Amino acid sequence: MTVTYTFDVFSSLDGFGGADGGDWGGYWGKQGPELLEHRLALYEREQRMVFGANTYRVFTQLLSSGEEQAVFDPWVTRMVNLPATVVSSTLDDKLDWPDATVERGDAVDVVARLKQESPVPLRSHGSLGMNRALMAAGLVDFVQVTIFPVITGRTGDDPLWRGAADFDLDLVESRTLDGRTQELLYRPALHG
Repeated sequence: MTVTYTFDVFSSLDGFGGADGGDWGGYWGKQGPELLEHRLALYEREQRMVFGANTYRVFTQLLSSGEEQAVFDPWVTRMVNLPATVVSSTLDDKLDWPDATVERGDAVDVVARLKQESPVPLRSHGSLGMNRALMAAGLVDFVQVTIFPVITGRTGDDPLWRGAADFDLDLVESRTLDGRTQELLYRPALHG
C-alpha cells in the first residue's frame, strides 16, 4: 500500500509563488491567526517532507538569515523538525536540517520508492519544478493551494504552473481562512 503525497504551495491570485522586488513581505502581508493556526495543525501530523535542492537551499538561507517574520512561525519550526528527504545530485550528504537525508537520482524514481516505503504520508511545500514533474508522472495525490488575496502582476515571480502538463482537478476540500485567504485541496489527474 502506498502513502499519499501532497504538493502544498502558496500562491497569489494570479498564480505566482512569490514576489520579487516588491514590498509584500511573507505571506504577501496577508497572514492572520486562523491561517497560522491551520498551518500548524497541518504540520503537527506525522509526515515526511520532500524537497528539491533549490527549495532546500532557499529555505535554509531564509531560516539562517531571519529576514522574514514568517521564519519564526510555529508551523515553519514544526516543518523544519519533521523528517525530510531532499532530492539532489548537487548537495553533499551533510544537510543543515535536523532530520534530513539526501536522495540522489531522478525525483520521479525517488518519490515512487518513498511512496512504497514510507510509513507516513509525504508532503512537499514549494519545489515547483520537481512537483510539476511528479504530477506529470501521476505521483501527486493532492495539490493543496493556499491563495492569498493579492495580484502580483508587476512583482510576481515563480509562476506555479509554467511548463506544467494539463490537468483536471477534482475539488476535495476548500476553506476560507481569516475571511480572505482561500485554501483549496484538489486531486489532480492528467487531462486527456
